[in-house]
Amino acid sequence: MTSIDGPVGADWPPAGGDVGRLLRVPGFEAMGLGPVGAWPAALRTHVETMLASRQSMYVAWGPDLAFLYNDAYVPIFPERHPGALGRPFSEVWSDVWAQFGGTVASVLAGEPVLFENLPIPMMRAGHLVDTWFTFSFTPLRGDGGAIDGLLCITTEVTEGVLAARREREALSTLKARTDALATVNRAGVAITSELDVGRVAQTTADAGVALTGAEFGAFFYNTKDERAEGCRLYALSGADPDTFARFPKPWNTALFAPAFSGETVVRADDVARDPRSGLNAPEAGLPDGDFPMRSYLAVPVKSRSGEGIGALLFGHSEPRWFDVTAEASLLSLAGQAAVAIDNARLFAELERQLRHRARAEDQLRQLNETLEAKVASEIADRRLAERALQQAQKMETIGKLTGGVAHDFNNLLQVISGNLQLLTKDLEGNERAERRLANALAGVSRGAKLASQLLAFGRRQPLAPKVVNVGRLIAGMDDMLRRSIGESIEIETIASADLWNTLIDPTQIETAILNLAINARDAMDGAGKLMIEAGNVVLDADYARRHDEATPGEYVMVAVSDTGSGMTPEVLEQVFEPFFSTKPEGKGTGLGLSMVYGFVKQSGGHIKLYSEPGLGTAVKLYLPRADEVEDVRAVPDATPARGGTETILVAEDDEEVRATVVETLADLGYHVLTAKDAASALSVVESGVPIDLLFTDVVMPGPLKSPELARRARLRLPNLAVLFTSGYTENSIVHGGRLDAGVELLSKPYAREALARKIRHVLANQAQRAQAVESVTAPDTTATEPAGAVADAAPLTVLLVEDDPVIRANAAEMLQGLGHIVVEAGSAEEADAALQTMPVDVLMTDLGLPGVSGGAFAARARELRPGVGVIFATGSDVAPEVDGEAPLLLRKPYDAEALKAALAAARPAVAGPAQAATALVPQS
Repeated sequence: MTSIDGPVGADWPPAGGDVGRLLRVPGFEAMGLGPVGAWPAALRTHVETMLASRQSMYVAWGPDLAFLYNDAYVPIFPERHPGALGRPFSEVWSDVWAQFGGTVASVLAGEPVLFENLPIPMMRAGHLVDTWFTFSFTPLRGDGGAIDGLLCITTEVTEGVLAARREREALSTLKARTDALATVNRAGVAITSELDVGRVAQTTADAGVALTGAEFGAFFYNTKDERAEGCRLYALSGADPDTFARFPKPWNTALFAPAFSGETVVRADDVARDPRSGLNAPEAGLPDGDFPMRSYLAVPVKSRSGEGIGALLFGHSEPRWFDVTAEASLLSLAGQAAVAIDNARLFAELERQLRHRARAEDQLRQLNETLEAKVASEIADRRLAERALQQAQKMETIGKLTGGVAHDFNNLLQVISGNLQLLTKDLEGNERAERRLANALAGVSRGAKLASQLLAFGRRQPLAPKVVNVGRLIAGMDDMLRRSIGESIEIETIASADLWNTLIDPTQIETAILNLAINARDAMDGAGKLMIEAGNVVLDADYARRHDEATPGEYVMVAVSDTGSGMTPEVLEQVFEPFFSTKPEGKGTGLGLSMVYGFVKQSGGHIKLYSEPGLGTAVKLYLPRADEVEDVRAVPDATPARGGTETILVAEDDEEVRATVVETLADLGYHVLTAKDAASALSVVESGVPIDLLFTDVVMPGPLKSPELARRARLRLPNLAVLFTSGYTENSIVHGGRLDAGVELLSKPYAREALARKIRHVLANQAQRAQAVESVTAPDTTATEPAGAVADAAPLTVLLVEDDPVIRANAAEMLQGLGHIVVEAGSAEEADAALQTMPVDVLMTDLGLPGVSGGAFAARARELRPGVGVIFATGSDVAPEVDGEAPLLLRKPYDAEALKAALAAARPAVAGPAQAATALVPQS
């Protein structure tokens, strides 16, 4: 090669490649550079170096950045060669100029650049492909020292990048398979050692979901009953059980049967398009309401004998989700599950045989024992039983005693309280007498509190439970707690953000928390930290086995803990006993913790106390979870007590109580009628004298009971308001410690202001109900409907009996939406009390109730209320006759229209011409 410093002859550019020959072609000119012979010396040097290199590179020179490259660069863009030689850089690489134009400008400004493994889309073989390059841009200076171009040295690394990617994907696949194998192994270890079939099924379903990434997994097992073979959901993972409750069991369809019969695996990439889907009439594809499944994989689970135990079923809402790898993993998992289930069944059978053998051996051993040992054992057992019976009888006796004492004691307190309050007017202005009167009333209040504590311990206080969020309740107690505890004790309250609701008497739980806080204050001797926590807790069967009084389930836990002196084990054994106290004499009654214990047990909860000397005490209350929406707590009426001019009939057997009540009511402005028992009160009602409110004691002598008096009085006077009063809670309007539905009760002893407010409250409620009925039944002068239509629209009083709280709440809402009055009950026993105390037009009851069935209660309702209409709301097509009439069925699920039709069918028996209710209300 001739030096480029001398004259350029025919032997330059150097020979060797196609590019070199092209540069020697006569007439070749680079854009903006002219013929080769006119190029600057610096450019010729750069080009000479480039052409001699085996590394792919190019030079871009001059104002247009004429593109010059060597033979090693040609394979990078074969489709642009040789037309690209000498053309402007921006024209040659117009498709990537937007990506690199700014970089080129920076290089020409003197900044070299290096790119590694840069992705660049490249046109090859007529289509765009992904390629990767490592290259550098270096500024090139011309003869005058200025930067006139750039040099790019490049290496295509596409194969290396793709190889690294394939390696990563292979490693990822290997890792996925390794993880799957580990998951299968872990699941195998867990299930092969498990002897509970239910836990085997659940572990298998959970592991299958983890292995495949399925959105849900289920374990169905084969069943045989009197009607036919079928399958039942055994375990479910990743989905709400309610979703599966709505869709038919996958048994005999072409898509499901092969797996459930143990024949083969079934995999569908798209259920909606699979030819096996929808072959069983009347469905095509998936039935309405099913889980939105597109990909489906079912694997049979077979026992050692080849019998089909059931099948694992997995689904996903995206198509083509499951592959051969998932299928293989699930086959291994199903095999391990089958072995575990076989082992569990064998072990269960072995246990049964061992138990049988152990019983036989034990019986033989007992037969061989000496008579003396038998007698000693019998005596010891009898003593234990006698002690347990004595304890139970003692607690029952205390309960009955507290109830009996409360009745007489509260009547006595009522007489004292009533007369003391009547004296307030007579002694007004006499400061000394008023002070003594206030002390006497304070004594009455202490006596009432003592009676209430005794009733709480005996679990006989009347509870008015509401659906409460304990977290909000505790927050509302903050000021009261700080006033009661004092400033020297630090108080911290913590409540879970997603705290469940609980059905509890809000007043009683506030009292319980306050009692525990005061006990904690005393234990800390005025200085320390009090913590009140509320959270969600699940008590499992293991916990219940260790604590006899606990029942497994979901609870709201309220924990009150302190940093006080703590208790010894000896004290802990007696801490809940009434009148037991570690405080000095005169500092406590010993009923605080007893009251908390009785209230929690009466509310269906559980209480646990933890304490160590010197380390403090924690009392945990477990209150049953309620699924209902929180009740809005009524704001206490702070308005002054007022009277009225209505007529009130007072039925009270205690003469002193009666005289005090009559004088108090008269003083409030009411017109008062009196009766010494229920029979006398009924005579007053039947005399025709107008009465606005019946105020009756619950427990009175005579054959006629107060609830029956109220029922008969309301039959005679439909708009009559009724208010019960009692000093004894275990009576005919309180069942299970809770007031019956719709019952108003004022417990003795009560203050004058409490009596005045309660009477106005009951009268106002009765007036609102009467006004609502009147507004619905009043004739519409603008209506064009035929005669009789208004009568058909009159509101009914419906006694709704349904044990499922969610269904009951929905049905009550629909009935109220139709303008009817609803009385709710969760059982026949609860509904019976409502049936006896208030008029009922229609009984709407489920058939399957706990305790007394819906059919038996309907017969009972017709005995008490011969004209009452009866609707059976049930999922069955069969119901018993009522008084020889064909049953009126309202099929579940039903909507408001179906409910309205059922009420219309039941109405003639109570509000129109009598006719047999034989219609079958169609399912909506």
